[in-house]
Amino acid sequence: MSSVDLQGITKDFPGLRALDDVTFTIKDGEFFVLLGPTGAGKTTTLRIIAGLTKQDAGALLFDGVSMEHTTPADRDVAFVFQQYSLYPTMTVYDNLAFPLRSPLRKVPEADIRKKVDETAQKLRITHLLDRKTAKLSGGEMQRVSIGRAIVREPRVFLMDEPLSNLDAKLRESLRVELQHLQKTQGNTTLFVTHDQIEALTLADRIAVVNEGRVIQIGTPIDIYDRPATTFVATLVGTPRINLFNAARDNGTIVIGNSGLHIPSLSATPAELLLGIRPEDVRPTPDGQFTGRVGLTEPLGVETILHIQSGGQTLLSLVPGMAQFKLNDTIRFNLAEDRLHYFDMEGKRL
Repeated sequence: MSSVDLQGITKDFPGLRALDDVTFTIKDGEFFVLLGPTGAGKTTTLRIIAGLTKQDAGALLFDGVSMEHTTPADRDVAFVFQQYSLYPTMTVYDNLAFPLRSPLRKVPEADIRKKVDETAQKLRITHLLDRKTAKLSGGEMQRVSIGRAIVREPRVFLMDEPLSNLDAKLRESLRVELQHLQKTQGNTTLFVTHDQIEALTLADRIAVVNEGRVIQIGTPIDIYDRPATTFVATLVGTPRINLFNAARDNGTIVIGNSGLHIPSLSATPAELLLGIRPEDVRPTPDGQFTGRVGLTEPLGVETILHIQSGGQTLLSLVPGMAQFKLNDTIRFNLAEDRLHYFDMEGKRL
């Protein structure tokens, strides 16, 4: 495995700056996730690391060695795409064996058999080895696609939204398998996604990207508990964070058009944006604040409450099947030590 270091990577396409001074390091053996919306520059970053696209400025290093004049083949990276990219007329076995049968590798057939069998066992596809890939389900095809990447033990794994074409249950199942596989194998992995659940559950560290720029890098806890901007705060978390225009007045922070007054931090400016995670809006019979239930969303293990306070609506996430009804009066507290303060440009205070 290898470390990967991007230093000031910039890439322009006609009329578009796809990457703007992108800098981060993926540690040897780390599961690193690029999280951002469509068009953020995630796939372009992968292609530059793989050598399929050339950056206009900046440096790319593997283990401290520049990749400037290194071909894609010599970089020894494995790319897993959103589309499965398998050979439909071949069996699963031959798809897995294909990278090892390259004339450059000269791997004996007995060793190929051993590696394919080991990989198939890890991904639970041994029973599929003799089947043509055209006859597989989507989840089975993606397992084979991942297997074809790991069978040759590359320096770096690059995964471009590999779970996005699967249904919810398959995504969850394969997400668990990917995490287990990476932790047990210690593979250096760069995983691209727009799905914040995938990012939070898989990553050792996350880089949040938008419009070609890196907004924040940190562990999942860092990204969730201390978002650097309102963009990060709204991108991560389900249900979405409550975000309000607020003002400091006589020692309190007042949320506009509501009955909410919160003790003020002395360092807060006169005007700010206040973020409150839904799990930090906590219904309790003796709560400090009062509101009205505008909507309930029962999800089984938890319930999302829409609480009306004046002209504002707060989302509250509570355990189990909450027994509130429409228009019920509800008392609640806010976890004041977990509030998020941003300036009016959206930067964390």
